[in-house]
Amino acid sequence: MRHAVRGNAGAANKAHSAHRNAQPGRARQFVARSTLAALAAFGTASLTCPAYAAELTGTLRKVHDDGAVVLGVREASVPFSYFDGKRTVGYSQTIALEIVDEMKKALHLPQLKVHEVTVTSANRTPMLLNNQIDLECGSTAHTVERENTVAFSNSFFQYAVRMIVRKDSGIKDFRDLAGKPVTTTAATSDERLVRQLNLQKHLNMRITSARDHAEAFAAVKDNRAVAFVMDEPILYGFKATDPHPEDFVVTGTPLGYEVYACMFRKGDEPFRQLVNRVIARGQLSGEAAHLYKQWFTQPIPPQGINLNFPLSEENRALFANPNDRALD
Repeated sequence: MRHAVRGNAGAANKAHSAHRNAQPGRARQFVARSTLAALAAFGTASLTCPAYAAELTGTLRKVHDDGAVVLGVREASVPFSYFDGKRTVGYSQTIALEIVDEMKKALHLPQLKVHEVTVTSANRTPMLLNNQIDLECGSTAHTVERENTVAFSNSFFQYAVRMIVRKDSGIKDFRDLAGKPVTTTAATSDERLVRQLNLQKHLNMRITSARDHAEAFAAVKDNRAVAFVMDEPILYGFKATDPHPEDFVVTGTPLGYEVYACMFRKGDEPFRQLVNRVIARGQLSGEAAHLYKQWFTQPIPPQGINLNFPLSEENRALFANPNDRALD
């Protein structure tokens, strides 16, 4: 059984930085204030001198003091964040590790440790708010409602909410689910959407909320539910990695469109600037399109399955215009 915490378990080691080239009196204070002002104004300065450690705030201060950053990762959100039998991999996980690299440079901590904690749709927000994780880049939708609790980075993926069914089920659209057992994943925006549809259209669907995506898809495989309503790329991931992908089809008029983003604690402007700098740089440089091709149109680990999910015009537009807007 895979443990919830991977990497170096236990308390994180404290990072001890020697004070170098200390400047006396007012001159030192002036340099410190000037450096921090530049960081706040432009989001491009790097906090490379340990003498400024006391001026750090929020996540960057916590990570510096701990000598470690804690990433919330997913177990089975293929191809975004998932365990391939050896380590956590995926499209979103790659972005998370690029953010870690930027933190190493900004904090002048090349040996910064990275701990991973497995999260679910239900516990990812409480774990973030309780400081059990510092950053989550998986398959979390940025919604207006969630902005009341947490903060989100620039979006890194736009998608539709649809469903996966057995090909021989005869189900083509959501109206065909009337009176039938349907599943989704608990504490997701998709759960809210499908329950709203059920009430508004009086479909009398028997909706159950699974603990995670794998459990929800298993309900369709075992014929305990006729449909699994979820983010379209997640559904294509399960279809592609199933031993019998030809038995399933992703279908349905989209219930809505949403975006994925990294999630972190509110009120942390220096960290927000750092994270958004990494995401925007990748999108504008063409790196994001290359990363998309790697995870959605080429064979991926551990079985070399190809999702065959080409870059959409919506994602192409997102990469050309990085932003942190929710779509709902």
